Amino acid sequence: MSIEIIASAPNAALPIWLVKKGGLEHSKLSSEAKSWAIANNFNGSAGALLVLPGNDGHVSGVVFGLGAGDDSLIFGRLATTLPNGVWSFADVPAKPELAMLGFMLGGYRFDAYKAADKSRKVVLVAPANVDVAAIKRQAEAVALARDLINTPANDMGPEAIENAARSVAGKFKAKTKVTLGPQLIKQNFPMIHAVGRAASESPRLIDITWGSKSAPKITLVGKGVAFDTGGLDIKPSSSMLLMKKDMGGAANVLALGALIMGAGLKVRLRILIPAVENSISANAFRPGDVLSSRKGITVEIGNTDAEGRLILADALALADEEGPEILIDMATLTGAARVALGPDLPPFYTDDDALADALSDAGDKVEDPIWRMPLWKPYESKLASKIADTNNVTTDGFAGSITAALFLKKFVSKAKTWAHFDIFGWNPVEKAHAPVGGEAQAIRAIFEVLQQRYPA
Repeated sequence: MSIEIIASAPNAALPIWLVKKGGLEHSKLSSEAKSWAIANNFNGSAGALLVLPGNDGHVSGVVFGLGAGDDSLIFGRLATTLPNGVWSFADVPAKPELAMLGFMLGGYRFDAYKAADKSRKVVLVAPANVDVAAIKRQAEAVALARDLINTPANDMGPEAIENAARSVAGKFKAKTKVTLGPQLIKQNFPMIHAVGRAASESPRLIDITWGSKSAPKITLVGKGVAFDTGGLDIKPSSSMLLMKKDMGGAANVLALGALIMGAGLKVRLRILIPAVENSISANAFRPGDVLSSRKGITVEIGNTDAEGRLILADALALADEEGPEILIDMATLTGAARVALGPDLPPFYTDDDALADALSDAGDKVEDPIWRMPLWKPYESKLASKIADTNNVTTDGFAGSITAALFLKKFVSKAKTWAHFDIFGWNPVEKAHAPVGGEAQAIRAIFEVLQQRYPA
């Protein structure tokens, strides 16, 4: 599938007429086109498309349904329904940038393991004053996250995550350092090593830096669990089916990092990815073990399937040591977050009200939904341990996403601002702008805030 957006067309492009549900009568369509729409039961339902015939027997344009008109990403449906050719909007969408982005996102397909559909070639001309290059950067970043998450674990282990990170860093001439295997112990990342030591591929910490050393420090930390068996507290088979996506946090911070570097924001960017596989072997860490951490906090293991927060804790402790202006971590961390808010609405946690408001406003603006959840301090007591400084899980199972966030918060003390995103990283049902599969979540909202604060 070839989907492209361009700033202008060398030749005349066919028109796309936009109609809200029930708005056919008041549209700018000709009387003949309206009659054709009525005859074909077209009423402007969201994503509906009707081809308009010309007098010469060829296509003269299309009518596209907007529904209530409150979903700009509905234009992703055009990527799969428009006839081949070059097209432009006869009516400018209310949010033209999001409409173009929706179109690009809707054309994404993960075809690394099957023959690609090369029969579709659709080009959409952007309305005036739309930054086509910026739209393409966003679409490419989302596609990067989707590709990494969709790739099965046999081809996306810790080493492949490292290679993907090096590829992104190389594109923008960023520096990459990797701490591998036994070096994790020597350099004081004991929990990353403990979680990943049972796998055939060595655990590692990937450290990318970019930008002027004098610029504000923005650090992103992404959970990179290539596959999660649950460890010795093994998951049932049904719960393992999507565990290739447990590196979704790593995929999302790499995509966000690519956006930041591609836009040239005035920041000192650091990306930290602890990349491991939570496997089962004779040397796997056990329930009841007590692990040391980089921060010096000892952690009793109440459950080996709560491994993501352990590797994040060591990475967060490292990030926190230089006191960044903003520290953000992203992780496919808890099923509790899905129970609370479902797959499409990632919760985020922060003590910074100004940042929370900015993120929420940005999420609404760019239609990248997120929802603030409370760091409810009284729940911290649920993480108590009788033999260590903390447990990695609670015993009652309540408020799992909140208590996971509170656990991570223990490892952040110097950063001026910290935010934790508990993402799902997956579309369980098809959307106009996204097929079933891996998904970038919250990165467009975060980027919008960073772009406003640290413009290029």
